[in-house]
Amino acid sequence: MDPMIRLILAQGMLGLNNGVFYAMLSLGLAVIFGLLNVVNFAHGALYMLGAFLALILYSYLGTWIGMADLHIGFWPTLILAPILVACFGMLIERFLLRRLYKLDPIYSLLLTFGVTLVLQGVFINFFNASGTPYPGMPESLKGVTNLGFMMFPKYRLFVIVFSIIVCLAVWFMIERTRIGARLRAGTENPELVKAFGINVPLMVMLTFGFGTGLAGLAGVLAAPIYSVSPLMGANLIIVIFAVVVIGGMGSIMGAVVTGFALGLVEGVTKVFYAPAANTVIFLLMVIVLLVRPSGLFGRQG
Repeated sequence: MDPMIRLILAQGMLGLNNGVFYAMLSLGLAVIFGLLNVVNFAHGALYMLGAFLALILYSYLGTWIGMADLHIGFWPTLILAPILVACFGMLIERFLLRRLYKLDPIYSLLLTFGVTLVLQGVFINFFNASGTPYPGMPESLKGVTNLGFMMFPKYRLFVIVFSIIVCLAVWFMIERTRIGARLRAGTENPELVKAFGINVPLMVMLTFGFGTGLAGLAGVLAAPIYSVSPLMGANLIIVIFAVVVIGGMGSIMGAVVTGFALGLVEGVTKVFYAPAANTVIFLLMVIVLLVRPSGLFGRQG
């Protein structure tokens, strides 16, 4: 195989590995904005919270409760941590955001930004601000596998496949099932849905919790790859908002496709001009907004 093609494919795979996190985080943002019209600036902090829950359950919980040998491994955490993050998200919606729905959306954005600062401050106070490695990667996913053009870590390959499955499942649930139809109807015409006996406030709270749970799930998946840091979400949230804008605010499929695609673009850009890799997403956002202000998959007008 030509060395240049091999390099492009290798960088594309590495970029795709970043793209899965772009896709999952922007998917959660798209669910919350598309169904609730709330710009959740705390999404990055909830991603960080998911990663820290994975670290705490494996490394610290046993010590805190007097059972030093207790380690809650990766697989149970992959289920437990997103549920805990979703519950925290539902508390935010129930006791904070619900009071602001009748006000200008800027107040919701400022509130979630405040939640971000609080969470970051709490974890900086109790943990290492520079980051802590997560030691709980499962043995079955350690090592590398041969893709033909490169040796690729098994865990990263698992993350790519698993994330694609999750993203497609969420899209199918919202766009092709009765539950998704009720969610869309409840946000577009809540009074009509209430007439059918559906508890709309509960549905809104569960929807917000589901979107934040996706951020927590992404955090758990990221923990074995990246250093678990209180600022890991802050470093990513601006890119995620760019992905959502390019895909179309509120578009579920736009979030998924754009997240994966921009990860690939970012990876391949490093082959030809590495310094541009950090800005290519924002350059594409400017171009898309000039040509199609509603985003690639957003509704015009």
